[in-house]
Amino acid sequence: MDDKKPPQASRTSPPVSSRIRERVVAAGERFHANDNIARFIEPEELPELMDEVEAKMRAVLESLVIDTESDHNTQETARRVAKMYLTEVFRGRYIPVPPVTEFPNIEHLNELMIVGPITVRSACSHHLCPIMGKIWIGVMPNEHSNLIGLSKYVRLCDWVMSRPQIQEEAVTRLADLLQSRMQPDGLAVVMEADHFCMQWRGVKDTDSKMINSVMRGSFLKDANLRREFLSLLSRKNG
Repeated sequence: MDDKKPPQASRTSPPVSSRIRERVVAAGERFHANDNIARFIEPEELPELMDEVEAKMRAVLESLVIDTESDHNTQETARRVAKMYLTEVFRGRYIPVPPVTEFPNIEHLNELMIVGPITVRSACSHHLCPIMGKIWIGVMPNEHSNLIGLSKYVRLCDWVMSRPQIQEEAVTRLADLLQSRMQPDGLAVVMEADHFCMQWRGVKDTDSKMINSVMRGSFLKDANLRREFLSLLSRKNG
C-alpha cells in the first residue's frame, strides 16, 4: 500500500503590492494615480516593491519583443525604470509630505506676495508621458496666516507634482495643500506646461501649452487683486 502523502501546495506570501492595496482598501481610502499612499507602506517594503515593479517591467519589455539579455542597452532597463518610478518621477505617491516649518505672521503682513516661476515635472496619467512646466503662486496673507520659507514652496510643489495626473487636478491639489498650511486671505496658483502626450504622440503639436489657474478667497472675490496678480505675471514673462 502506498502510504506517501500527497504533496502540499507551497505557501507563498502575496506580492507586496497586494499587501499595500489590502491596507488601503481596508481603510476605505482611494489609491488613484495622483493619491499619496505613503502611510500604508512600511519603510522596509519600498525595496521589495521596487523588485516587484522591476520584474513586471521586465515582462513588459519581453512582451514588446525586446532582447534584455544580449542587448547591453536594455539589460538593466527594467531596474532603472522601477527605480525612476518609485524614487523620482512618481515619488509623491510613496513618500510623506515633506516637513515644512511654518512661521507666525508677526509683522501682520497683508500685501500681495508672488513666488515663481517654480519649475515642475509631472506625468500624464493617460499615457505616463512627461508634463514639464512652471508654477506661480500668489499669497494674500492676514495677521493669522502662517508663513513658509521660499524653498518650502518648491518642496511642496515637487511633492504634489511627482505623480501621474492631469494638470487641472494637480493645480487644485496644490492649492488645497497650501491653503491648509498657510490659511491666507487669498491664494492663487497658475501653471503653464508642455504636455508630451500631445507633443510626442497623437497630433504631435510641439507649440501648444496648457495654462490653468486656481483662485481662492480674496483672489476670487476681488477683481482688482486678481488683475494685479495676473498683470505682474504677464510683465514677468514679457
